[in-house]
Amino acid sequence: MAASSRVEPDLTISDLIEVRRSDVHGLGVFAAKRIPKGARIIEYVGERVSHDEADRRYEEKDANDSHTFLFIVDSKTVIDAGVDGNDARFFNHSCDPNCESTVEKRRVYIEAIRDIESGTELTYDYQIQREDDDPDNIDDVFACRCGFAKCRGTMLWPTERKPKRKKAKKKAKTAASRKTTATQRQAKTATRKKSKTAGKKKTAAKPKQAKSKQKKSSKQKQKKSKRGGRGR
Repeated sequence: MAASSRVEPDLTISDLIEVRRSDVHGLGVFAAKRIPKGARIIEYVGERVSHDEADRRYEEKDANDSHTFLFIVDSKTVIDAGVDGNDARFFNHSCDPNCESTVEKRRVYIEAIRDIESGTELTYDYQIQREDDDPDNIDDVFACRCGFAKCRGTMLWPTERKPKRKKAKKKAKTAASRKTTATQRQAKTATRKKSKTAGKKKTAAKPKQAKSKQKKSSKQKQKKSKRGGRGR
């Protein structure tokens, strides 16, 4: 007798949640019933596109607008929940979240990290990654309003900006500096192998930073877009 294959449950919709106005921001997701710790609540879905296409879609976005629905799946794929997305895109950010986002087998899920009572708003920490060329007002654009007593004040991560480094004078390259040691080559090979397995194991989901094209004559444009989504 052939072994029966396991059928994965459809989590594109969930009777555990409901969407309504939030005190944090716009629309939010709330528990429709008690949700136990560890429960997989809903899958984050939308159109799957390349990183280049995701950047193209948001290249004309207002520099002071942090609202997008992009989620990184792996080095090749981004989910744009602005197209064919579901209620998962309305989860708000919090510095004291009761949920987390995870990637498993190239699919993104929202899961409870503690018991959640009915009527409670569901949140997770966006942890949007900083970039070296972020504009000076980046923390204002991605300000956090979760209301937590120890709120860090920003949806960005790490919490502190790195000081801008002064441009060092170029040094003449020597033969030794151009050489790559065997150890370095092995490290690079290991990194490449590791990146090929991204998405196979359950890992923390990452934000997508949609990059805007910049004109030489204009000031630096905002390059980030947040993962998840804040309902308008």
